[in-house]
Amino acid sequence: MVAAKGQGMNLTGKLLIAMPGIGDPRFEHSVLFLCSHSDEGAMGLILNKPAHEVQLGNLLEQLEIPVSEEQNAQLPIRFGGPVETQRGFVLHSEDYASSVSSLSVPPGYGMTATLDILEDIAQGNGPDKLLIMLGYAGWGPGQLESEIVANGWITVDANDTLIFGTPDEEKWSEALASLGIDPITLSATAGNA
Repeated sequence: MVAAKGQGMNLTGKLLIAMPGIGDPRFEHSVLFLCSHSDEGAMGLILNKPAHEVQLGNLLEQLEIPVSEEQNAQLPIRFGGPVETQRGFVLHSEDYASSVSSLSVPPGYGMTATLDILEDIAQGNGPDKLLIMLGYAGWGPGQLESEIVANGWITVDANDTLIFGTPDEEKWSEALASLGIDPITLSATAGNA
């Protein structure tokens, strides 16, 4: 059954959990935050794939942004997805709004992709909670819905502890556990009863 135009599911602000056998190594064991989802497609950020070779300090140096809060220069950078991997995105708590442009994402998050947030973070004026990513994941119209139906993803409500307070290597299993699923019981193949 296909939903009528404008009547499709809206998963904005939800988490996507990659199922075993998703078929794309870039998304294996990943947890994504959906910043937007509509009839036109979807955009999300992978929350648990560290870009080990980069810290915020490296990025700030390249962008010639002065740092007054040295501990912020040590913040890790994550691989947010395979699209526009040279572009930065910051998923953050709702206590921050860019003077240029921030996307408010219910229930209580923001996403900013403008340079001013990096300047604010470097000066200690950034959001209380944040994750910094390079790149994003994108889907065309109906693509994400098809991947969900094909057992590629399951969804769960977003929460601060999972997004900001759980170590990257534990986010996938913790996201599954929040649904009462033990990762060991998952199969890489879909079946019909």
